[in-house]
Amino acid sequence: MKHNMHSNIDSTLIQQLLTGAEKDDIEKLVVGAVICINNKFLLIERVPSDSMGGFVGIPSGTVEVGEDLLTALTREVQEETGLLVTAVLEYLGSFDYRSSSGKKTRHFNFLVEVKAGEIKLSPSEHQAYYWVALSDAAFTKLNISDATKAVLKTAAE
Repeated sequence: MKHNMHSNIDSTLIQQLLTGAEKDDIEKLVVGAVICINNKFLLIERVPSDSMGGFVGIPSGTVEVGEDLLTALTREVQEETGLLVTAVLEYLGSFDYRSSSGKKTRHFNFLVEVKAGEIKLSPSEHQAYYWVALSDAAFTKLNISDATKAVLKTAAE
């Protein structure tokens, strides 16, 4: 299902990101979406049984072979939240980590706009969602990785 999405991201930037990842021997690409409505960020909590169980983060997922970064981004947002991305506004930087299978992974983060809609989590992956402002107590209480916190702070600037 194709829907019209507006992107402020230059294809040259995407190419640079991919080339950089290749140079750094990155084995797995992940895209993450920062969704901000009324100064609150959408965060989703992983089910305990899943990899990174109990972690709270932004909607994100693996870029499949041959898949464009932004295509993967919109697909993952839809799979994980049921929301449709209408615009990709800004690239917020990346962070690296080892995946549960030991692969060197780079997580690219983008600020996106979504169409208003009901959030439908995929129950096999996520058990709860939160709308959190950086000033909320929840921001410090929830199990959010430092890397994700840094991305949210960048988005809030």
